[in-house]
Amino acid sequence: MKRKFALIISMALLLFLAACGGTNESKEKGGETPEKKVIRAGSTAQSYPNGYEENGKLVGFDVEVLEKVAANLGYEVEWVKSDFAGLMGQLETGKIDTVANFVAVTPERKEKYNFSETYAYAGATIVTHKDNDYDSLEDLKGKTVSGVLGSNNVKNLENYDPEIIPKTYETRDGAMNDAINKRVDGYVNSKSSLIAEIEKGDLPLKFVGDPFVYEDIALPFMKNEQGEKLSKEFNAEIKKLREDGTLTELSKKYFANEDISVKK
Repeated sequence: MKRKFALIISMALLLFLAACGGTNESKEKGGETPEKKVIRAGSTAQSYPNGYEENGKLVGFDVEVLEKVAANLGYEVEWVKSDFAGLMGQLETGKIDTVANFVAVTPERKEKYNFSETYAYAGATIVTHKDNDYDSLEDLKGKTVSGVLGSNNVKNLENYDPEIIPKTYETRDGAMNDAINKRVDGYVNSKSSLIAEIEKGDLPLKFVGDPFVYEDIALPFMKNEQGEKLSKEFNAEIKKLREDGTLTELSKKYFANEDISVKK
């Protein structure tokens, strides 16, 4: 009996050691399930047609561009929603990896961020209520024009004509609604976004002159090792989306059949 008991113990010990060895070998050969790759991206979720909520889901041009690139690279996207100024602040502090919300590339921002390849182009312009007698930007001197806090459209307007008075809002809806209700004289945004918003809502707005500045739109990443890695990965995929026509397809889908992926 003692011999049988000792034999059973020995066999159990050998089986245990074999199992441990197999587990270690599996780890060494990559047998473990790899950790999922996650990228945290910011959107206001209130910027039609760039990023907005529809039936409880975040959709839009910038949202789809980022999600397609991320999927091709094997990343799972975690969306963070906030106002635009808040998103840029979270990017600076490393709480998110990028902002997919029609971010214009500027000299000041290039000093702070690694930008991806350009995936769209924006012409900043002003709309006013169709009943207003404003036909050119000269007519808006001394008038108040609404815009989104932290957006480059407001900064460009201030640089273009200091005599036009900017009034900032945390969201596009607030800025646009005040123009619709004649609480301000105009509203500044990218022409492509304005075309889409006016068409969707049949809004009583008209354009005041042509765009006063054109800018490249890209994804900003932090100037660190991770940001450098992400920007290089995204660059390659954005080029592919441009070459295979995906950017054009998405642009026409969201911007009233206008292709904003090419420079005018």
